[in-house]
Amino acid sequence: MRASAIGLLLLGGAAHASGEAFDALLEEHWAWYLQSNPVQATVLGERAHDQRLADLSLAEMDRQAAEAGRLLARLETIDRESLDPERRVSAEVLARLLARQVEANGFPARARLFTNREGFHTSFASLPERLPFFTAADYRSYVARLEAFPAQMEAAIATTRQTIRDGWTLPCVVLDGFEDSVRRVAEPIETSRFLRPFLKRPPTIPQAEWAALEVRAERAVARGVNPAYTRFADFIAQEYRPACRQEVGVSALPGGRAYYAWRARAETTTDLTPDEIHAIGLAEVARIRAEMDAVAKAAGFPGRKAYVAHLRTDPQYYARTPGELMREVALQTRIADGWMPRLFGRLPRLPYTIREIPAETAPHTTTAYYQPGSASAGAPGVYFVNTSKLNERPLFEVPALTIHEAVPGHHHQIALAQELDLPPFRRHAAFFTGFVEGWGLYSERLGIEMGMYDTPAKDMGRLSYEMWRAVRLVVDTGLHHKGWSRAEAVAYMLDNTALARANIEAEVNRYIAWPGQALAYKIGELRIRALRAEAEQALGTRFDIRAFHDRLLESGAIPLDVLEAKMRAWIAAEAARG
Repeated sequence: MRASAIGLLLLGGAAHASGEAFDALLEEHWAWYLQSNPVQATVLGERAHDQRLADLSLAEMDRQAAEAGRLLARLETIDRESLDPERRVSAEVLARLLARQVEANGFPARARLFTNREGFHTSFASLPERLPFFTAADYRSYVARLEAFPAQMEAAIATTRQTIRDGWTLPCVVLDGFEDSVRRVAEPIETSRFLRPFLKRPPTIPQAEWAALEVRAERAVARGVNPAYTRFADFIAQEYRPACRQEVGVSALPGGRAYYAWRARAETTTDLTPDEIHAIGLAEVARIRAEMDAVAKAAGFPGRKAYVAHLRTDPQYYARTPGELMREVALQTRIADGWMPRLFGRLPRLPYTIREIPAETAPHTTTAYYQPGSASAGAPGVYFVNTSKLNERPLFEVPALTIHEAVPGHHHQIALAQELDLPPFRRHAAFFTGFVEGWGLYSERLGIEMGMYDTPAKDMGRLSYEMWRAVRLVVDTGLHHKGWSRAEAVAYMLDNTALARANIEAEVNRYIAWPGQALAYKIGELRIRALRAEAEQALGTRFDIRAFHDRLLESGAIPLDVLEAKMRAWIAAEAARG
């Protein structure tokens, strides 16, 4: 046999061995992930961990970080270059996820189990909407989790006390109304959200068993769940709030500057520094200002400030009832749905719906958000809309908002990822904010091609939303890296966006409580737009928007540098086809 043939055989054997070793590692990692995330396991149809809730103790965080480190060390022993291209992407994604978990555990912020908007307590409150309810086993699992919640709450409070000892509590300014929103979850039995799954008995469950389960559930809510939420609200009022911080920037804390720099890298999946991100934000703000001035003049106003003042105060732009706002949202979703086959060759099967944000959190949270669904759990994706403070929720923002949260934004990307032929951890556990939120913001720009900004007001709404994400780069880094006050952040956003003051104040509180997360949107969008420009330039008249989008999304959520390498290889291959 010739030497070259022997070499090929040896290379093939090495590749096979590496592939087998990597597949075994993926299987082990996924089993560990499901064990560590038992509720998500149930949502995904993996029932081995039914009835359990996640362990929120510091000891468990250490155990998980140690296991992540062990798996990462094993991954490093595998020759990635000998893997096939798709496995190489999986290896890179897995390495990023594991390294992020190890690094995160090294900061005191690991003990933060909630922000002013969400956390373990809101996640538990959403179980009636997220879990499957088809069989008696489904209901037994759910009731067991209701019964387990008081213990999870005690562990959460014990962990949160560590943030008090470390001085890493949330700033006082973002906590207004927080304990009240927690307390409102403890609703009377007659109206409790936790008993909504029992409103109608599935025919698969005998009446006697149903009645016994219902009694257990009512007892669990009355004696366990409701007192646990009340206990948490009391803890916030009596222990946590007195220890809250006056400083709004995380860099004021011990190790805070290093933590923020890491957060910036982790959320954007780039090596950009806070100073570089701040500069990008300033440049984007200047560019979008000019576009806003042009739209304002086309609408008959001297400039953006005059037009924004008009848009903020004219009643014609605001719904009078929650139903009116939701009807407009529903209309925009139908318009966007009609465009999907023209923008994508592959569409997900899972549908989405629209719902109002729960009343207890609506006054203190953002304008809208998306909750992923699950076909195995019988749960659609949900586009949640804030119907509080209607005078602050302009209708001209609804098209951009809908595109971002529903389609072609979050629902399309996330539901499609769940159906891809990829390892399960990439379909369900790989979340990179720079990609996911970058896609959401890029999608808003697709609304131009979709014709959804057909009035100056709607176009200004789009630009205001883009400006909103651009000013985040300036404001988030300003707060956490440059020592800005909350008042400075609010004033900067008021000066540069068409958002109402209530939305701006809620957003600034979000940035204060969740350092770095808001940086990912604009950075991700700019990278995706740059890739599209490269493809259009290289391919000219052969550029196919559906093929570009399908290729962009076919690997699920991945780090931005991995995305760039993948898309540039595709562009080169398409160009070479001639």
